[in-house]
This record gives sequence, structure tokens and C-alpha cells, in this order.
Amino acid sequence: MVSLIITFKKKILLLQDYTLMLRDLFLSIRFVNKCRSDIFNEMYLVGSQAFLLVLLGGVFMGIILALETGHQLDQFGAKTLVGRTVALGMVRELGPTITGLLMAARAGAKNASELGAMQISEQIDALRAFGTSPILKLVMPRTIAAMVMFLPLTAIADMSGILSGMIVTKLSLHVDTSFFWHSIVSSLMMKDIFVGFIKPILFAYFIATISCFYGFQTRGGTSALGKNTINAVVVSSLIVLVLDFIFTKVVWELL
Repeated sequence: MVSLIITFKKKILLLQDYTLMLRDLFLSIRFVNKCRSDIFNEMYLVGSQAFLLVLLGGVFMGIILALETGHQLDQFGAKTLVGRTVALGMVRELGPTITGLLMAARAGAKNASELGAMQISEQIDALRAFGTSPILKLVMPRTIAAMVMFLPLTAIADMSGILSGMIVTKLSLHVDTSFFWHSIVSSLMMKDIFVGFIKPILFAYFIATISCFYGFQTRGGTSALGKNTINAVVVSSLIVLVLDFIFTKVVWELL
């Protein structure tokens, strides 16, 4: 019982430290021009290194979605609606969620390991000694870069999933592409696109800040670095799923 109380207290303290970091991040927005070069550099790293990963993730999700729903709809003579299912599934849910999970593993691990290594080698303390804010120098560029680049990456996942679903529908289910695209155009609405592109912004914000926070929390040697990197990926992935549920539940009850 005592150990549970101690563990709970540690989690509360971690949440407090994370909230304080978010406060400092918000207060540092007015100095964002000072780290423009760092932001562009992080945008390049996030976008270029994750492009192929997100592309392949979207392709295979589109293929799986088209095959699974196509064979089920074929039993009711409604396989021409596969395009609608694939498009709505990718744009609303799978595109943003798959991108978020992949980037939690890719960008989250990168941020946590880099900042953790800097923390262990006392580079972050050196920044403070020279009067440079670690939040402005390290967290701000990674957060803004993630929020900007997650949008095109999500669009890539959506389009690759829809196109791969179209190819599979044509070759496996023998549905003409005109029926496929007609079902998409007739069912996909602006609110679907809006929801699908708001989610990655939220995902990016929490993935970047959580992973940076765990990097700052690293103490000790390489074992602590590995543990905090794993924790950053796990917590970020869990937050993506929780936010996806909350956002979907709230938005579709309001819109």
C-alpha cells in the first residue's frame, strides 16, 4: 500500500513538472523568431526521415481496409461502397492515428534520446549557464516542427491509403475506379477533412512535448536513457489513442 502511494505521488510530481514545462513553452512563444533556423532544421528532419515510413503505413492500411471491408460488403452486393469506407476510415481515423503512432515511435524516441543524452552530459545545464533557455532552444523548435509537418504527413498517409485501396478494389474485387471515386465524392464531407486534419496537430503537440519532457527527466547513465526513451514512446502512443477517442466522441456529438 505504501509503495502504491509513493508511486502515485511520483506520477503527480511528474505531471506537475510537465505542466510547468508547458507553461514555460507557452511563455516562450514571443521569442520564437530567435529559433527559426532550429525550427526549419527540425521540420526537415521530421518530414524527410518520416516520409517513407508514413507512406508505407498508409499504403498497407489502405490495402487491409479495402480487402476486409470489400469482402464483407460483397456478401450484401454493396462492394461499390468500398471507396466510401476506405476514404472515411483513412481520413477520419486511420490516417491521423497511424501517423501519430508511427511518429510517436520515430520522433518521440528521437527527441527523448537526444535530450536525454544532453541531460546526462550536462549540455542542458551548460545552456542555462550561458543564459539560454532550454525550452526555447530545444523544446520549441521540436514542437512547432512536429505540429507543422504532421499535417502533410497525415495527408500523405490518407492519399496513399486511398490510392492503394483503389488499386486493390480494382484488382481483387473488380470494382471500376469510377464507382470507387464516386462513392468517395458523394460521402466525404468538409467536416470529415476538418476533423482528420485537426487531430494530427493535437497529436504532434503532445508527442513532441511529452518526449522532450522525458528527455529532460533523464538522470543517471545509459540505462536511464533507454528507460525514459521507452516511456516517452509508450506514453505518447497511449495519449494518441486517448485523444483520438475523446476527440472523435466529442466532435461527432457536436457536429
